[in-house]
Amino acid sequence: MRILGLDPGLRHTGWGVVDKTGHRLTFVAAGSVDTDAARSLAERLVQLHDGIERVIADFGPDEAAVEETFVNRNPTSTLKLGQARGIALLVPAQAGLPVAEYTPNQVKKTVVGSGHAAKEQIQMMVRTLLPGARIPGADAADALAVAICHAHQRPVASVLAAGGRR
Repeated sequence: MRILGLDPGLRHTGWGVVDKTGHRLTFVAAGSVDTDAARSLAERLVQLHDGIERVIADFGPDEAAVEETFVNRNPTSTLKLGQARGIALLVPAQAGLPVAEYTPNQVKKTVVGSGHAAKEQIQMMVRTLLPGARIPGADAADALAVAICHAHQRPVASVLAAGGRR
């Protein structure tokens, strides 16, 4: 199964693709969709849409996972992040992919073992779990962490959805 992880942001939306075969994870690709701050909000959302659409077309994931938004102190920033997150949810759903959502604490706890891990710890564990991965930045590392979280949490969610039956 191929999993696309997305870490939404209006300036940079990180993306990471991993393959899961049994219990083994393999790095496929990672990067970010960047928007032009000089453009209008609507144009930037289109840039995110088109960039995520290209990633899906290029790598053909089977499922997607998106990190949930945390609330900033600045309500305007929170709203813009929410709009970027909406695009990150919409595009994979439009492509017919199942889309899961995970809180930042779920991602950190799954990848690092602590829900309050620092970004550096997450990046180190992503590199450990995906040897040889070429990670171009923090946004891509976070997106790979979301994909890893989904790879580990998905079997649990499937059992729970089936009412505890395997």
